[in-house]
Amino acid sequence: MSFRDLRNFTEMMRALGYPRLISMENFRTPNFSLVAEILKWLVKRYEPQSDVPTDVDTEADRIFFIKAVAQFMATKAHIKLNTKRLYQADGYAVKEMLKITSVLYSAMKTKQMALGDKVEQDNNKFKFDLGSRISDLKAARQLASEVTSKGASLYDLLGKEVDLREMRSAAIARPLEITETEKALRAAIKEVLKSVDKTKDMLNNVVSDEATLDGKIEKKKQELERNRKRLQTLQSVRPAFMDEYEKIEEDLQKHYETYVEKFRNLSFLESQLNEYHRLEQERFEEAENTLRLMQNKLREEERELMKSSLKDEDSDIDVPEDEGSDSDMEELRPAKPHLTRNGLMTGRGARFIGNMQGGDSDETEDSEIDVDEDDEEDDEGEEEESKDLEDESLDDPISRGPRPSRGGMRPPLLEESDNDF
Repeated sequence: MSFRDLRNFTEMMRALGYPRLISMENFRTPNFSLVAEILKWLVKRYEPQSDVPTDVDTEADRIFFIKAVAQFMATKAHIKLNTKRLYQADGYAVKEMLKITSVLYSAMKTKQMALGDKVEQDNNKFKFDLGSRISDLKAARQLASEVTSKGASLYDLLGKEVDLREMRSAAIARPLEITETEKALRAAIKEVLKSVDKTKDMLNNVVSDEATLDGKIEKKKQELERNRKRLQTLQSVRPAFMDEYEKIEEDLQKHYETYVEKFRNLSFLESQLNEYHRLEQERFEEAENTLRLMQNKLREEERELMKSSLKDEDSDIDVPEDEGSDSDMEELRPAKPHLTRNGLMTGRGARFIGNMQGGDSDETEDSEIDVDEDDEEDDEGEEEESKDLEDESLDDPISRGPRPSRGGMRPPLLEESDNDF
């Protein structure tokens, strides 16, 4: 099976009016149902009154169907089909069905051409182009005038037939004169001889012309031979500038190779540069995204720290209500400086100074925690007072010694501290 046969078969079936579209992929594998359907349709198309079995369910039915179709086409259309290929129902079956379709297709084309010729003839009958018939019209008019004139002259001559008949009969009855006949024959012979002499002269002239043409041909041949020899000598002689030309051509070839190599390198470097720029742009964008994510993460952590610190400050600011009136009074009284073992405690904004060793380190660290962040909102005067108090606490010697307290050293409650974060 060839692609051309399959394409021709599908096109012919489409032209014949087969209702189903046949694809070229239908016959890649055996498809007996489609082959049987096509064969039934072709038999009905060839002879609508034919009676072919349509049952192809079993193997025996299929064999009987193929034999019936092959016998019908052999007896009716004189087309010999290969039953084995038809039973294969693949591309080889297409070749066998193509024999039937080609006959039907050629008949259809012949009928269409006959109908087309008939229609064209009918159209030509009623088509009258006056522009193309003007010359024929003029010729017909001229012939009509000539017929009229000839008819008139013929009528006049027939009118003279009575007189001419007598003259003709008298001339026929008169005996021929030998002398006059000899003169006529001699004159005719002379004319023929004259024409023969003229022909001989022309033949002689042809011979002379042939000789002259042969001479000219010989001269041209000699000239051609001289020109060939001259060409050979010119080809054998090397021009003076040929060495320089070959050298320049070699230099040009070298320069061209260098140019090609540099152009290739330049193209490669440009591609590498573009790749490098692309990678740099990707790294820059990735770094930007990373920085943006880190900034967002730091902002979230700062917010969480601020929220936790605010919660701790609120919890430290709250004062227990079960201390009684003495605690309330102490809060209302101004804060006084108290000396402790680790340092001097002042009122608001006090600073604790002490060592960073020993068992009191935890108390010192707890004392340095900021309890209230409202110092940021205080005015400048209070800040100056707290600074003065800090300077005094640092410069002045401690005159009084530490006073022991009951129950051990307990860090005092701090309201504010300048050791903020």
